[in-house]
Amino acid sequence: MNDIRRTILWVIFGFSLVLLWDKWQIHNGRKPTFFPTPEVTAATPADAAKTEAGVPAAAQAAAADSSNVPATGGAAPAAAQREKVTVTTDLYRLTFDGEGGSLIGAELLKYADQDDKTKPVKLLDESAARVYVAQTGLIGGNFPTHKTVMKLQPGPRELAEGQDSLNVVFESPEQGGVKLVKTWTIKRGDYAIGLKQDVVNTSGAAVSPQLYLQLTRDGNKPSGESMFYSTFTGPAVYTEAKKFHKVDFKDIENGKTDSLDKQADNGYVAMVQHYFASAWLLPQGTQRDIYARKAGNNLYSVGEITQLGQIAPGQSKAVEARLFVGPQVEKMLESMAPGLELVKDYGWLTILAKPLYWLLSKLHTFIGNWGWSIVALVVLLKIAFYWLNAKAYSSMAKMKAINPRIMEMRERLKDKPQQMQQEMMRIYREEKVNPMGGCFPIMIQIPVFMALYWVLQSSVEIRNAPWIGWIHDLSVPDPFFILPIVMTLSSLLQTALNPAPPDPMQAKMMWIMPLMFSVMFFFFPAGLVLYWCTNNILSIAQQWIINKRMGVPPQFNLPKFK
Repeated sequence: MNDIRRTILWVIFGFSLVLLWDKWQIHNGRKPTFFPTPEVTAATPADAAKTEAGVPAAAQAAAADSSNVPATGGAAPAAAQREKVTVTTDLYRLTFDGEGGSLIGAELLKYADQDDKTKPVKLLDESAARVYVAQTGLIGGNFPTHKTVMKLQPGPRELAEGQDSLNVVFESPEQGGVKLVKTWTIKRGDYAIGLKQDVVNTSGAAVSPQLYLQLTRDGNKPSGESMFYSTFTGPAVYTEAKKFHKVDFKDIENGKTDSLDKQADNGYVAMVQHYFASAWLLPQGTQRDIYARKAGNNLYSVGEITQLGQIAPGQSKAVEARLFVGPQVEKMLESMAPGLELVKDYGWLTILAKPLYWLLSKLHTFIGNWGWSIVALVVLLKIAFYWLNAKAYSSMAKMKAINPRIMEMRERLKDKPQQMQQEMMRIYREEKVNPMGGCFPIMIQIPVFMALYWVLQSSVEIRNAPWIGWIHDLSVPDPFFILPIVMTLSSLLQTALNPAPPDPMQAKMMWIMPLMFSVMFFFFPAGLVLYWCTNNILSIAQQWIINKRMGVPPQFNLPKFK
């Protein structure tokens, strides 16, 4: 009876892995691998832009409402001359658009593109293939918005040697009695771009505009991601009250954004993808209304609106903000704004993942190679869990030692199942063996190794980092599949060292499951496979030593598949 239950549990476990894998793929916006659903073809960003509405004819000034923020796209007024400018610094190649003075392109010069290593990563972009832009403007009246064509002021377009910063200035025409001057400041070595917005009242009456800052992008996944694993892509909001909160594009599509903290005087809004992010950072203490909305066909925005108060005739008010556009380097993000490091999302394992990342980065400081740092970290974890593993492997060795007696007894009493179970329990008591003794110590360690998995999956430092020989990038699959093959063989060797289940079906499952699990690793990043291989090899070494010490020789009897 117990054997039947164990067999059923193995089947449930295997099927659950398949279902969980598909659910994970769906959660991250990808097609399920094993049970695909009908695919809905999304419009391209270019098509989406054609369907956008223009600036609303009138906007209510009484309240900050994201519906008053103009939609993305649409053509600039025919009479206005729209200018674009490209600025180059030590970190960036940025493209600004005279329509709204928006930032519509950002290439990160220190990071190579995943598909073409000769080109830098292009994070922000406005093209026929992609839309991902940073926009600001005024609402509460017929004021300048991100659709207003502005005049580009003269100035340097490249950060020269010895120069610490440069400015890009846009000035709007007078609109609704208000003029908006945007001054972008890009500093050497800084992934936070400053933006000062001067709101000038040129009319003869007081005005009370509201300023919005938003990030708008299409709902497509970034290029270069594997179909076998995925990370979150989409808007995120952080406030001290509700902490870090991701917003799926699907939830925005269905209007399910009620869980967001709608008002705060702290935090940020962001767009997150694998390894990189962008975020608007208003000064702490600045009251703002937060929104996430659908901006068009396959276009989504996340933003914040802040009240500027009343501005008297001839007076002006300045609002300063920062726009982070860059890699998810944890230490840098922590120093930039409270909670910004959470865009590097470890999920519910954050409490374990953060110290593991800290330890990994410290090891890299001494070793200087991320591959060997991963190996060293796994070695330290195996040392930390040595006694737990020793207890588990000792229990497995005892089970393996009495396995011949169990098999003989099962054959002898195969027609008397009740007596078989009683005899099996008697043998366990006499030999002081706990059948579950090998499981519990290992189960305790599973969250730690899952957390390490997410550390390696999320750390941009691993991207384009070489290890040895043929491994030139730990963030992409092994080009020759050497590590996955080693991982598969080591998993099978571990199975051989474990006690064989008495039931033939269970024995077959014990060999099938590692093979099924290993298939996915052929398409996983080399860094993840390296950590798993290292863990397997160290586990095999410890188990081999314990088996030998207890006089249990290794057995490599493969099950018979009929």
